[in-house]
Amino acid sequence: MSDPRILKLAKVMVHYSLQLKPGQQVLLQTTPLADELSLAFVEEAIKAGAHVFTLNNIPGKDEVFLKNASDEQLDFISPAHQLIYETFDARMVIEADSNTREFSGVDPKRIARHRKAAGKLFKIFADRIAKGDMRWCLTVYPTEALAQEANMSLSDYREFVFGAGMLNEDDPVAYWKGEAGKQKKLADWLKGRKQAAIKGADVDLTLSIEGRTFIPCAGDQNFPDGEIFTSPVEDSVNGWARFKYPAIFDGQEIEDIELWFENGKIVKEKAAKNQELLTAQLDSDAGARYLGEWGIGTNYGITRFTKNMLFDEKIGGTIHLAVGLGFPEAGGKNESGLHWDMLCDMSDSEVKVDGDLFYKNGRTVID
Repeated sequence: MSDPRILKLAKVMVHYSLQLKPGQQVLLQTTPLADELSLAFVEEAIKAGAHVFTLNNIPGKDEVFLKNASDEQLDFISPAHQLIYETFDARMVIEADSNTREFSGVDPKRIARHRKAAGKLFKIFADRIAKGDMRWCLTVYPTEALAQEANMSLSDYREFVFGAGMLNEDDPVAYWKGEAGKQKKLADWLKGRKQAAIKGADVDLTLSIEGRTFIPCAGDQNFPDGEIFTSPVEDSVNGWARFKYPAIFDGQEIEDIELWFENGKIVKEKAAKNQELLTAQLDSDAGARYLGEWGIGTNYGITRFTKNMLFDEKIGGTIHLAVGLGFPEAGGKNESGLHWDMLCDMSDSEVKVDGDLFYKNGRTVID
């Protein structure tokens, strides 16, 4: 018997996160391992009157491509793929990995080259999201690979995933609307402020948020959710940050990353493991060494690190910094084919904004 929370999740995606309307075109991007959720989503979207187009990836296909493609093929952007990004009304991504370490044997420079080429699509996508011309959402379907990555059994991981999305609630949408209200209060307090100072055992940064907007996140783009984020002024970041949580890039772990910033740019990087991959991605294009995002996790229901940023960047008591592409809806101007989140523990740290204490030891302190 199908888990009733699968249907509940499909309904939340169609009617709350994507808000699909009759006649709209929606892309469903996933793998065959998510067929249970995919079929529920397709049925609900069709009942809503939408036109559904699916891209169901073949497990292992991307590894074969990256290992064997010529430079011309690595640089090629499919016109069909571009047309989807330019014209569709919504994009639904269901992550359902069969092997989270698929790219561990791929040359990092080949990954970086392909991502640089894909930056054109990424920019089209980000610009349309910012203008309100396109909606999107990312969620997870529990698989053995994702459960193993999180060091859980599959049954425990399913409970973790559905619990984090509040799908055990009678009305998950009501819960997430309530969270949106709480996050809006934080974003409103930050509105119009200029300078942030982040200090603690693992971070000592200053950055400008002047003219930038903090975006509340309550299930309308990521699911589960729980963060506020902005794009810092590109040339304003100065200082140092250490990321004790492993950073995951295409299934590969980079451990104990440290970054040094001068006038916005990363001028030095260090990692205890996989430094070559870190440097290759930071050198992938001109915008990759600048911050595209500063986010603050607000979901205190996610209490463990699972090596999946959909969940981990939301952990209450953390912030995340993303190198690469900025978000136009937040005022970001940085362009890059890269957008890579790194997680920083804030349990013994503080954030002051224009000299006023905003955050201390893992929690906001404003009324």
